[in-house]
Amino acid sequence: MNPRFLLAILVAPTGFMCGQPTGRGTTTATLTAGPDRDAVLNVMERVADWQLIHPSLHIPTDWTQAAGYTGLMALADISTRPRFLDALMKMARANDWKLGPRPYHADDQCVGQTYAELSLRFKDASMVAPMQEQFDWILNHPKDGSLDFDPKQNPDRFDRWSWCDSLFMAPPAWIRLSAATGKKVYLDFAVAHWWQTSDFLFDRDEHLYFRDSSYFERREANGKKIFWSRGNGWVMAGLVRVLQYLPVDHPARSRFLQQYRAMATTILTCQQSDGLWRSSLLDPADYPLKETSGSGFHCYALAWGINQGLLDRAKFEPAVINAWRGLVDCVADDGTLTHVQPIGADPKKFDEAATEVYGVGAFLLAGSEIYRLVQSGDRTMTGQTLAPAKGQ
Repeated sequence: MNPRFLLAILVAPTGFMCGQPTGRGTTTATLTAGPDRDAVLNVMERVADWQLIHPSLHIPTDWTQAAGYTGLMALADISTRPRFLDALMKMARANDWKLGPRPYHADDQCVGQTYAELSLRFKDASMVAPMQEQFDWILNHPKDGSLDFDPKQNPDRFDRWSWCDSLFMAPPAWIRLSAATGKKVYLDFAVAHWWQTSDFLFDRDEHLYFRDSSYFERREANGKKIFWSRGNGWVMAGLVRVLQYLPVDHPARSRFLQQYRAMATTILTCQQSDGLWRSSLLDPADYPLKETSGSGFHCYALAWGINQGLLDRAKFEPAVINAWRGLVDCVADDGTLTHVQPIGADPKKFDEAATEVYGVGAFLLAGSEIYRLVQSGDRTMTGQTLAPAKGQ
């Protein structure tokens, strides 16, 4: 069986047609109605089907693939079509439920999020057994070195969560394993290490994350600090995916919520008139091309907060609806999600036709929360949650 991103044989083109996109330059103030719920699901399925029949060439446990799986899992939770869940199960079985080859590297732990969600869904502990064995090994062989990202000073920098992307990759996997096994030690590890990374990379003036320590002193062409959209999108989505399973009475919950709300407020101010965010949050003029991977994660995180009653609906909902319309505007007729910045670590200029599986994952995560946000023909909440926090 080909272990590339999911199996093309599972699907055939669906023929779903994308809804009419908004015109470029539309402001959030002009949006008076949300999207149709069925149309949201249809475009999600069309984008997912395109990815399934055009499998990524990255190895199946790679972070790129794992981000795609998170979105496909979110789609499987709301779609009545079994092919999405079937694809995830085939992937996991082909991987023997194992993580990536580097034991400490956050990127290689990201796939564990999907294993844990499948384990919770089917109440099958064997699905997380290899993951639990590896995480237990890490707990017994801890790495507490520097978070400095200079390879000369810190050759073991990837053994820690030393770059902001890692906060999406690893902590949600640890916390989901805690939920799947009932063992608090994994939750404690995730919480403690999140705040070690946050204390190092979070800018308390801008309420945004530096990608890593190499960006502390660097500046954009306009003189402002470099805050990468997708990097902060990884963090926003990571915050959501931590809060989903963090017990409501956990002593660190209020701190997570404070950071989430502070970042959400800043992210809102960086949104452009077409609903999307540019590669550089503080210098969009130098990076005028729309970018959908960071935008997808921002849309997901903000929509989730509205659905959970954590963000002010009147303030954030118009921006979220506009963001979704901007994302749908970047879906080609054949279902390709365009305007995905290629793999990198900072704002870059790129081909507008570029696509990647992690961008699809972000799109599907966003769509899953937009689906919950709207009812067919209106904008009332469904009252559903993606994954209730333990104890809710």
